[in-house]
Amino acid sequence: MYMYPDNLKSKATLWLWELRDIGIIGIGCLISVFALSQLGWLPPIVLTVLYAFLSIRFEDVSILDFIRYAAAFFFGKQQSYEWRA
Repeated sequence: MYMYPDNLKSKATLWLWELRDIGIIGIGCLISVFALSQLGWLPPIVLTVLYAFLSIRFEDVSILDFIRYAAAFFFGKQQSYEWRA
């Protein structure tokens, strides 16, 4: 199901991902299946699933963006408050 963006400057999405993310996830799945079947190596499929989860978008904000914003708010940037009368 292709959803045309409401804002023409926003990126096109397919289900819960941007089209670029769908391509990366698809290539990652192909590499993961090859690595698992031929080499018996599990880490590529774990990384692909992790990327697929973190790149889910709700209203133009991905889960990874939310984690970055939360880390910057709590740990990265100093919060300053000014009281004005």
